[in-house]
Parts: sequence; structure tokens; C-alpha cells
Amino acid sequence: MWNRCWAFILLSTALTAVHGHRHSDKIDESDLNAPIDSILYLHFALQALAWGVLFPTGMVFGMIRSRWHVPVQSASLLLTSAGYVLGHKHGGRVFPTSLHGSAANVIIAPLVLQATLGVYLKLHLHERTIRPWAVLAHGVIATPTSGKLFPLLGWCQMLFGAVVLGGYCNGGALGQCLAHYIMGSAFIGYGIILAILLLVGQDWIRRSGRSPEWWDSWVIFLWGIVNTFTEHHGGSWSHKDLQHTTLGVLWWAGGALGILLSRRNKRNVIPSLIIIITGWAMSSHVQAFAFSEKVHSIFGWTLMSAGIGRLIEICFVAPYLSNLGQPTEDNAVSTISPFQHLPPFLLVAAGLLFMSATDEELHYVNDAGLDHVTYVLIMFSLAFIIYALSTFLLSLVTASSETPQNGQAATSTSGLRNKYYHPVPDTASMFSGYTLGPTVLHDEEVYELGGGPDVNEDPFDDDRPQQDRRS
Repeated sequence: MWNRCWAFILLSTALTAVHGHRHSDKIDESDLNAPIDSILYLHFALQALAWGVLFPTGMVFGMIRSRWHVPVQSASLLLTSAGYVLGHKHGGRVFPTSLHGSAANVIIAPLVLQATLGVYLKLHLHERTIRPWAVLAHGVIATPTSGKLFPLLGWCQMLFGAVVLGGYCNGGALGQCLAHYIMGSAFIGYGIILAILLLVGQDWIRRSGRSPEWWDSWVIFLWGIVNTFTEHHGGSWSHKDLQHTTLGVLWWAGGALGILLSRRNKRNVIPSLIIIITGWAMSSHVQAFAFSEKVHSIFGWTLMSAGIGRLIEICFVAPYLSNLGQPTEDNAVSTISPFQHLPPFLLVAAGLLFMSATDEELHYVNDAGLDHVTYVLIMFSLAFIIYALSTFLLSLVTASSETPQNGQAATSTSGLRNKYYHPVPDTASMFSGYTLGPTVLHDEEVYELGGGPDVNEDPFDDDRPQQDRRS
């Protein structure tokens, strides 16, 4: 019964999401400067909730095989579809055709297709003809890799929306926008990855046989090579060109040294030192006006603080990674010091400050009458929210790995069973008549389609009696 209800809701959502109107470049000046109406504000709220909170949460529920995965993802689809329609049906200000609107049409397509396939599979139609191909298509769209990309797509889409709303990044301002948004997002991603390694990635670090600084150094090295050859675009060299290019040289030179020092699974302070030097350079960077200099200075000091915090962590808090590359006897996760949360959080804060420090943004804030202190406090507040959400999602993973099952504690999120995880049956004959072969079906597909803990059950059928499932 509930499956039929979900099917009806998802199908209605999928059909609703395809309606809307196209924006145009031929817009009167009065329409461009018209006030924002309440429908558009509701669009902001719905999409921020769906892509910023629910989709990432549903993704994590899918990773840990929680029964909340399908309801949360269904609610996400409902909200994002409603937000999609509202974004095309609002009054007030009119926006020109943009990447934000074009990307929305691209992103909504796989969501609608996934919902449609989910509805079809839940209805159990054509089980020996069309259904196996639908299972295959459902699995291709919902692979672990593509599913984990949706939070990143949501971040980019929300960023595009903010750019369109502010009217930023047009003409000659595009280059500065790209530099600030890409680098700022990279700092945020760096901080979140450090949090992942800190909270749930220690087993992976042991298995990889590499220290975290080995991976850091490689990213810094490759990024430095790209930066060295992309900052100067011909003509005479300005001070800004020289500074940005030499930062690229600093990164690949320091990254190479960090790679060498990370041999034999040793920790080193080179990535921390590079972050500190980069922060100092940014804090001393000459800017176009005083407001910008103050914001960039705070950004630089925040980045330096992150580097100093990482250096202290490596030298004094966790200088050794014992038995790196070898699992511990009881798979226990080592105790995490509260201090170890400081570097990743400061990296997130630094990334937000850098993303919000383009000339257009700072001119708008300055003209609105805000001082740099209020502006920086707003950015730090957003950093707290992002880091809180990230640690909440990671806590779901750690909680699932610690959930007892039949009197035994599940100690690993990969390979061990807990109450959220039901492994795929490995008997090839079970899937006869339902799939193209035993290797077609994946764990995620079985769970999403209603697989239960009994390995003798048909994972595709969760709403009919056992004796009727193969009739």
C-alpha cells in the first residue's frame, strides 16, 4: 500500500517538474530592477533545504543502508520539483538566461528519470521483459559515484543562483569570479575532506598505507602546476600576475617536497607551511579599496590560523599514525582530540571569506551600509552551519558502524553488517528471470527496491507474499 502511495507521489512530482517558462535576454531595465517577490524567496528556501540538507542526508542514509533513504530522497525530489516550478512562475524581478537556469534543466532530468524508474519498479510490471532493463537503467543513474556527486552539483547550482541574483560576474568580472569561487570552494572542500578523514576515514588511511600529508602534497603539487601557467594572459606583467604566478610556483615546489617527505608513511608539516605562507600572501595582497583590504586581511589570517592549527596537530596532537597500513586488532578508532576539528573548520571559514571577497560583492555590501566586521561575522556564521551539517552527516555514518547487531558490535562501515545493512544475495539462480545476470544488481539497487534482511527473499518485491513473488 505504501509503495503505491510513494509511486503516485513521485510520479506526480516528476510530471510537475517538467513545466516552466524560459527566461529571455530581452528584458526591460525596470524588470531587471524590480523587487523580489515572495514566491522567489520561497524558491530560495525550498532549494536550499532540498540540496543543502535533504539530498546530502538521503545520500548518507543510502550509504549506510538506512530505511530512511527512500523517504528522505523522495521528500527531496518533492521539494526540489516544487522549487523548480516556483523558480519559473515567480513575479517581480525578471532574470536573463543564465547558467543557473540551464543547469537546472540538466540536473532535474536525471532526477525525474530516476523517480519514473523507481515508480515503475515499485509497481512490479513486466517482470520478465522490460523490468530487467529498467533495473539496469536505475542502477546506472543511481551508482554510488553519481549519487555522491549530487551534493557537489547542488553546491554549484546554489552558487550560480547567488551570482544571478546579484547580477555578478558579467564581462570583465568573470575572471575574478572564477578565481575566487573555485579557490574558495577548494578550501571548503579541503576542510570537509579533512573532517571526513578525521571522523570516518582512519580505516581507509590505514588501508592506503599513505599519510594524509602525502595526498595533500600531491593535490598542492598538481594545483600549483596549473596555477603557474594560467595566471598570466599575455601583455605586460602586473604585480597581481607576478604574485599569483609565484604562488603557483610555491605550491608545486612545496608539494614536491611534501611528497618526498611523506615516503614510508611519515607525517610532515609542508602542507601546513604552504597554507600559512599562502594566507600571509593573501593578507598582504594589494586591493582596489579599503573595504576589500580588510576582508582579504581577515581571510588571510583565518587561512594562516588553519595552517598553524594543522601544524600543531601534526607535531604535538597526533604526530604518529601507528600501524599505518595495518588494521588494529579490534578495528578500534583512535580517540579524536577536540583540537583536531579546528583546522578543517578554519579552512571552511577561509573558503567562504574568499568566495565572498570579489570586488562586485564587496562594493554591494559597502554600498548597503554594512561594515567589514558584520560581513565577516555573517561568513563565519555560515561556516559554523556548513561544518555542523558536515559533522552531523558524518556522525550518521559513525553511528551506523557502532550499532549492535545480534549482540555483536559492528565496528566498520565497510564490510560488516549492522541493522541498516542487508547484503545482496550471492546466489546467481535467485535472480533468474529478474535481471540480466548476477553481476547486474548492486547493493544500492537492492536496498532502494526493497531488499530485506532475509537473503532468501526476492530483493525486488517488498509488498507481496513470498509464495506469489515468482508467479
